[in-house]
Amino acid sequence: MIKIFYGEDRMAISEAVVQELGSGYEVFEGEKLLPADLPSIFQGTTLFGGGGERRILLKDLGENTAVWEKVEEYFDTEHRVVIWETKLDKRTAGYKKMKSSGVEIREFAIRAKTDVRSVFGLLEVALRDGEAAIKLVESIKLEQDPYMLVGLLVTQTLKRLEVAEKCGNSVKEKKTLASLAALDLKMKSSSLDPWVLIEAFLLSLKG
Repeated sequence: MIKIFYGEDRMAISEAVVQELGSGYEVFEGEKLLPADLPSIFQGTTLFGGGGERRILLKDLGENTAVWEKVEEYFDTEHRVVIWETKLDKRTAGYKKMKSSGVEIREFAIRAKTDVRSVFGLLEVALRDGEAAIKLVESIKLEQDPYMLVGLLVTQTLKRLEVAEKCGNSVKEKKTLASLAALDLKMKSSSLDPWVLIEAFLLSLKG
């Protein structure tokens, strides 16, 4: 199994690599490889001894044209392989073959900072009208990071909780905070699109 992660958000890619490969994976620098090295990487046994599935990270393989063009011959590898690229030229034949072969390709772009005022407005809208909140999410999600947005939703809910407790009625805020905690856990453990989970959360707030 081969997956390709690319983009400028190196921190997000690092986290995704650990999530995919765990710890103790093998790392190969693409610029140092030769085409003759590929059979031992994709088909060989682990460098640490023993058989079974290997977990491998290949970095900047696209910088090495001779090797990059040969990767398609190993799409059926039994090992777990992540290829980390800073940039990926979608015009190349290699990219098109990977895409058509079903190789998972994920982009990690630098997201714009979330506007706290927009988040506060989103929470207020969701508490009144879930469908309207979904429309608001659709207008911002291409420019926002879902995990940062949830973090700010938590901050806004804590502020609401502080005010509500002074008024002696904080049931709704406590319920919202518990739902946000559950949302955060799902986003970190589920394979579902985080935006789908956020939208489900927003729809559940009213009432």
